[in-house]
Amino acid sequence: MTRQYDSQPTPRMPPIWGKKIPGRNRHFTGREILLEELRKSLTSASATAVVPLPQALQGLGGVGKTQLAIEYAWRYRDHYDLVWWVPADQPMLVPSALAALTDELKLPSVGSTGIEEAAGSVREALQRGDPIERWLLIFDNADEPEDSKDFIPHGGPGHVLITSRNSRWSGVANTVSVDVFSTAESVAFLRRRLERDIPQQEAEHMANALGDLPLALEQAAALQTMTGMTTDEYVEQLDQQARELLGMGKATEYPHPMTAAWQLSVHEVENALPEAAEVLRCLAFFGPDPIPRVIFRRGNKSGVRRVGPILANPLVLNQALAMLSRFALVKIEQEAGTVQVHRLVQALLRDSLNMGERTDYRHEVHRLLASGAPTDPENIANWSEFANLLPHVRPSGLIECDDDVVQRFAVDIVRYLNGAANYSSAKTFAEELLANWTRVPGPPSRNLLRLRRQLGSLLWRTGDYEQSRGLNEETLTLMREELGPEDEETLRMSLMYAANLRAQGRFHDALVQDTASLDAHEKVRGPFHPATLRVINNLALDRVLLTQYDAALELQKLAFLEQSSAREGVSKMEVQLAWNGLARVVRMRGDYEMACDVGEEAYAHGIRELQIEHPLTLMTARDLSIALRRRGDLEGALVLIQDTHARLEKLLGPNDPETLASMVALSNILRHTGQREDAMTLAQAALPRYRHTLGEHHPFTYGCVINLALLYRLRGDAQRAKELDEQAYHGLLDVVGPEHGYTSTSAFNLASDLAALGEPFAARDRGQQTLEQLRAAYGSDHALTLSAAVNLSIDLRACNQVEEGQELYDITMAQYERFRPNHPERLHAARGERFNVDFEPFSL
Repeated sequence: MTRQYDSQPTPRMPPIWGKKIPGRNRHFTGREILLEELRKSLTSASATAVVPLPQALQGLGGVGKTQLAIEYAWRYRDHYDLVWWVPADQPMLVPSALAALTDELKLPSVGSTGIEEAAGSVREALQRGDPIERWLLIFDNADEPEDSKDFIPHGGPGHVLITSRNSRWSGVANTVSVDVFSTAESVAFLRRRLERDIPQQEAEHMANALGDLPLALEQAAALQTMTGMTTDEYVEQLDQQARELLGMGKATEYPHPMTAAWQLSVHEVENALPEAAEVLRCLAFFGPDPIPRVIFRRGNKSGVRRVGPILANPLVLNQALAMLSRFALVKIEQEAGTVQVHRLVQALLRDSLNMGERTDYRHEVHRLLASGAPTDPENIANWSEFANLLPHVRPSGLIECDDDVVQRFAVDIVRYLNGAANYSSAKTFAEELLANWTRVPGPPSRNLLRLRRQLGSLLWRTGDYEQSRGLNEETLTLMREELGPEDEETLRMSLMYAANLRAQGRFHDALVQDTASLDAHEKVRGPFHPATLRVINNLALDRVLLTQYDAALELQKLAFLEQSSAREGVSKMEVQLAWNGLARVVRMRGDYEMACDVGEEAYAHGIRELQIEHPLTLMTARDLSIALRRRGDLEGALVLIQDTHARLEKLLGPNDPETLASMVALSNILRHTGQREDAMTLAQAALPRYRHTLGEHHPFTYGCVINLALLYRLRGDAQRAKELDEQAYHGLLDVVGPEHGYTSTSAFNLASDLAALGEPFAARDRGQQTLEQLRAAYGSDHALTLSAAVNLSIDLRACNQVEEGQELYDITMAQYERFRPNHPERLHAARGERFNVDFEPFSL
């Protein structure tokens, strides 16, 4: 697709102009040839059949790559209908920056699709030129091509600009080298920046002294403007500063003119307002990303020594930042509420300090980050603030800090990443913290124990159950010794340990552990404290895993009612867990209509509050798809579980427990829709993964064996099905006992295997025993009990017990009358066909 740009520029703004596009630099000078070549390269590539390449502005720090991109956007803005700025120095934030275009491009919102998918849809829409052909994307400071290239549109009618110090973009984009100014450009810049007609020789003298480096020229001109210093005076001081630098052998990785110019500016700031220089040195130990100024407002009570008095006086702080801005040492964005220092200036500042000073300033930044953070990292409303602090955590060296307040903040960063489902980053950060904090021998601190609990939780969430169990057992023992059995952290750790027991398949032991936890919580916190409600929710899950659905329902209703109506202390994630837990229990009790109703509300809550790609939302979607299948909506169930499985596989990987559970659900619905070979492929892939993740003898592993056996029987291999069902049946007898619903499920299908093998009497006997167990466990009118009765009536007739079989069938059909007339199970029973039962795993 080609398009013609308007040859008559008009002074208009594009209909879509990104909010992150920096303001136009009124001092921008020169670069005319570069701008013209850049424009020609972009437009000539787009006007041919050749797929246009992105244009990468590449050069050293301080040469003005970003300023060139800003000028291009402003100068040629009337040739575009959409101009969008993507800060690319934080790779994990690139998708969200692109996804913010969904509304403008009339695409499904982030809330309904997830960030990754929304970013992909934006890229694809731009590549198509639909609905906008004339677009410009600018990826600023994209250091590593691998981090951003998947989000860059390739082809299509629009243009892409990239700024980077990395020369490796040549394999992805057409690289445009950006060098220092020419002498003529330097002279023109100085005249414009100084706002006077500086003599040619004088300007050339200063430009030569500064190596024509744009950032150095900007700082020199700002200093002259602020101080009235003459060019000769400036160059003399610059030469003296440079000689001292050379004599010390310092700043070898930076241009000497830049270093000298920067030091002169700092010296002048120091003389004019020492507080401003103090603030600047502090800013050097943050990351190069924008720093939220709220940190400094909250930091007045952080206890920092060097900048503390400045932060305590907002007028002095404002004066300091204003002066730094006028000297071009910082960039202030009023609308965003941020201050930013060029990474080159930060590096020069850090290098100018001795080791003791660096240590002091670095620690002050640690304290400022800690005091600037919200108090609750599990509150979704606070996540954006934590996201703004995150880019400064590693650059500041916070990971090595042993301050109690700072370490508490570090644990909160782990909690934020965990809550936001960024499990990989959370786990890596927690492991690095643990390695640093345990270098010094001695009893574990409270923060170290909190960190161990978070890491144990992350290991569990990512399916590393054995390592999680080992760490959590040790942590629980340490907490009981160091903090006491009734401490808040110890009580929360006891809940995590119960989850470890569930992952081992020790469902009854988990129930015992959670029951003891409930007693302790009620004693310490009271019956309706948010922490107590967490235990009740877990107890409901324990009862579900023991197939005690009536007891589970009462507990789950209580947990959901109290958590969903709580005004404080309960997170959106906890409400989501309780809501979906309620829908699941209702489904397992056989009320598929109500399960769908409750599940759809829970799913909508997840999309609204957590977004569609949060693991808890996807867990809810998986359970909802099962309820839809049970209700008979096979098409809706298939669409939902296919989408859910694809998202989980992309977000968490193919071997994550949540992904595996969705794989099993997908296999089951494929079987129902007649795609048995596809279902078999998934079932065969799921079984070894469950064996690896949960172990050979976990009930869920045996459940996967049951599903595989069913598919073999439907394929015509009843003998193989019987072998597998017998394996599952005897294994479940050992691990959960004869009364458990999973054991009855394996026996249910085993009877069908025997019938298929021509052993009606054995099938009848097995069916009679199973029906009795199901009646005792679930009651006579449960859906599973009724399906077992239909199967037994078929086997009775096959054994010539026609009257008895017909009587059982008639009684069963009468019980089915409470189901709606078109209920799939009622219709199936009316046809007199044999039922099959499958297994559906869920979150532990």
